[in-house]
Amino acid sequence: MSELEAVLLGIVQGLTEFLPVSSSGHLTICKELFGIETPNLSFEVAVHAATVLSTIVAFRKDIWKLLRGCFNLQMNPQKEYVIKIAISMIPIFIVGLFFKDYVENIFGSGLAIVGLMLLVTASLLSLSEMLSKRAAMKNPGTAGEEYGKTIGYKDAFIIGLAQACAVLPGLSRSGTTISTGLMLGVKKSQVAQFSFLMVLVPILGEAFLELVGGEFALGASGIGSWALMLGFLAAFLSGLFACTLMVNIVKKRSLWGFAVYCAIVGMACVISTL
Repeated sequence: MSELEAVLLGIVQGLTEFLPVSSSGHLTICKELFGIETPNLSFEVAVHAATVLSTIVAFRKDIWKLLRGCFNLQMNPQKEYVIKIAISMIPIFIVGLFFKDYVENIFGSGLAIVGLMLLVTASLLSLSEMLSKRAAMKNPGTAGEEYGKTIGYKDAFIIGLAQACAVLPGLSRSGTTISTGLMLGVKKSQVAQFSFLMVLVPILGEAFLELVGGEFALGASGIGSWALMLGFLAAFLSGLFACTLMVNIVKKRSLWGFAVYCAIVGMACVISTL
């Protein structure tokens, strides 16, 4: 892998990790289009770590408030929020521990399955937009208040189930979790932030397991140190941009554009395999 290819994949990873269009699916598409090969998971671990770092930077104030609240002896909103995040991680923990290899072996990561899952992502985004808009029209806010509820413990678990389903390549994690939250009636201002914060521990855990399992092998990866560092930097900067952008989009705009994009790319992937 050249430095230019590393930067390209890093930008794609950073942008699509937070935009609801599937990072794993777009990495597969880019590798197919440009004939890029990554001999092992070293590069994937590096760019995933970069997007985790970009999330921490983007939500540093919120994360700091949560951490400070956890040191309070009494129950408080910060502790409740952390508990909800922990509940949301239960499904992905079970899938990642027991079923991830099984799912990957069955479905693989070819363009056909990526295309189909992108079409599913498009359907979820469209459905969530229709349902949330209909609910908002039936229940207009008072004095400019935003329609919707705060995330409850049951909501956190259901959103966690949606995240567990997103192990399928092409099924967007952020798109699936945000859509699920909107369909549950959660406030738009809350669902994007929760979606991004709930993934921090699973991604860090996966990276740690790959590290201790020997899958991150810099010397034997076939990828130069410069390529890894440039890919990391590209993923971090593009991820920071996409994370901030996506929060504002969910709060103030619709997801229709992403739904149309996923539908077009998904159909193109499926047709290309016929």
